[in-house]
Amino acid sequence: MTQQERDVLEMLKFELKFVEDGGYGRSTRTPWKATRTFQDSPSCLNFDDPTRPHPCSDCMLMQFVPQERKNEDVPCWFIPLSKNGETADYYSRCGTQLELEEALAGWLRNQIRRIEEGGLVKVQIPSEEDVEVCRLAGT
Repeated sequence: MTQQERDVLEMLKFELKFVEDGGYGRSTRTPWKATRTFQDSPSCLNFDDPTRPHPCSDCMLMQFVPQERKNEDVPCWFIPLSKNGETADYYSRCGTQLELEEALAGWLRNQIRRIEEGGLVKVQIPSEEDVEVCRLAGT
């Protein structure tokens, strides 16, 4: 296992523990404010710094972001967390916090298992355009 794979593995394990320990629950400092997946985790390069001095391109999670979403303001919100491609962005608009956390925990466990079993595997995520072409072609 390379050092990069070990670093990613440790970050993913940390994030999973954070989720399992209720890290995305309401803050005692700002209980009126909803937490933001990935951004409100200590694994975020810009954690607790509203000025966001570090570019997201430096984040280890970027390797899981589909190419067409890498220029989003918060690219990690577009990591497909489920087989159907639901993302943190999707769950924030169309789901519940519990659904989001369950999908996130499942995704983290899958990535951790993949790395531990054989190294970092970049999963090729089909673009929205590719999915639409396949749908229209009936494949």
